[in-house]
Amino acid sequence: MATTGVSPDKNGFRVIHPLDDVPEQKCSTAGLGKIRMTRAARLSLGILRAYLILMTLMLSYHVLDLSGLLHKIR
Repeated sequence: MATTGVSPDKNGFRVIHPLDDVPEQKCSTAGLGKIRMTRAARLSLGILRAYLILMTLMLSYHVLDLSGLLHKIR
């Protein structure tokens, strides 16, 4: 995110682009264990995974149908 600040000698804001800003220190994830999830969260994520797989299969079928490859197989 851009850093903004009020300059004392100017009536305005100074905006620094994130690529020109000083890089910040990243957090280390070493030593972190598994995240505990409730049954409801685990069930919700499983349903979401199944939904995404189903949508991907439906999209693949639609693309193959539009390309005419399914008509050549039959």
